[in-house]
Amino acid sequence: MIPRCIEISLRVRLASVVPAVVLLGPRQVGKTTLARKIAADWPGGAVYLDMERPADRRRLDDADAYLRAQQGKLVVIDEIQRAPGLFEVLRGIIDDRRAVGHRFGHFLLLGSAALELMSQSSETLAGRVAYLDIGPVDILEATAAGIEANTLWVRGGFPESLLAADGNDENDESDDMGASTSLTWRRDFIRSYLERDVPMFAPRMPMQALGRLWTMLAHQQGTLLNQARLAGSLGVSAPTINRYIDLMVDLQLVRRLAPWSGNVGKRLVKAPKVYVRDSGIVHALLDLETWNDVAGHPVAGPSYEGFVTENIIQCAGSRWRPYFYRTHDGAEIDLLLERGGQPEIAIEVKRSSAPSLDKGFALACDDLGVKQRYVVYPGADTYPVRHGAQAISLLALASQLSQATQPTQAG
Repeated sequence: MIPRCIEISLRVRLASVVPAVVLLGPRQVGKTTLARKIAADWPGGAVYLDMERPADRRRLDDADAYLRAQQGKLVVIDEIQRAPGLFEVLRGIIDDRRAVGHRFGHFLLLGSAALELMSQSSETLAGRVAYLDIGPVDILEATAAGIEANTLWVRGGFPESLLAADGNDENDESDDMGASTSLTWRRDFIRSYLERDVPMFAPRMPMQALGRLWTMLAHQQGTLLNQARLAGSLGVSAPTINRYIDLMVDLQLVRRLAPWSGNVGKRLVKAPKVYVRDSGIVHALLDLETWNDVAGHPVAGPSYEGFVTENIIQCAGSRWRPYFYRTHDGAEIDLLLERGGQPEIAIEVKRSSAPSLDKGFALACDDLGVKQRYVVYPGADTYPVRHGAQAISLLALASQLSQATQPTQAG
């Protein structure tokens, strides 16, 4: 098991902040493993319930009585979005326990449909619940576990894919060992989502069309969203494309990165950029098995940009809000981190051992008054480059941002 950075924040919130915590993340990302680890040493014991298991659902036929009988224990409920009726029961139990002074550490709720679950829970558990996101393994977690950045990029951060056993000849000493086993897992993951989750969350949505869209988004990784072009390719309407992407965003498989829209007196691009969030899934959708396959494909640059973007956003936590910036005149910032309405950090991504910055990046930073300027590249050294920026590795920048975030998370 790879230790997850979010574990400390999760324990703090359960122990001293709110009665219930909702842990959100896509399937197979490690929610259950982390929850079981916390439950194993929870003071007073814990109960684990999986709403996909008929036996566990039967235990909740009289949910109010069963859950009240678990007082003093941590109750973990997995795939909670399958049992939306539980939220009203939980509200009553939490309020009754609060009335007698029991305020924290009652329920840990796990879910894989972010928007739907937050809507369900916020209506009934307002003021009683905190939300935490868990994504695939990031660069800090992988490095701490002795996993190289290129392996993380090629395989992605889903633990089963990242830790897959060697799948090639055991005498092969190349970096591509084990890629076939990892790729097989990711192909099965994609198929499972299309055959299982799509019918559950969107019964009328054709899984074949969604699968084609997923692959198209991988080919167009990091480009501006063009609903009309995607709709024309799939033979559907633009509103239908929006519904498809809404579902994939809800399942945390796709990210819509919003453009910065502050008043800077410039004509700004208004369409979001779209990324398939996990780089390993990008490569599986495009049948790219090894590092050489990825590096030699036209998607290599956009894939690396998406990989860096996701890792930076995850390691930065909630301290900053992520955007990109682009004007119609060509000024552009790949990733812009904003806090309190003020852009603070500008990041350009270059998959080059000797990165250089375009004038458009400097113009964009000057437009916004951004002083902290970085170009993330695959090397290990940190050094100054043009336009007041620093070349820096993903690991080094992620470490800086994570350290700045830690006091906020602990509070």
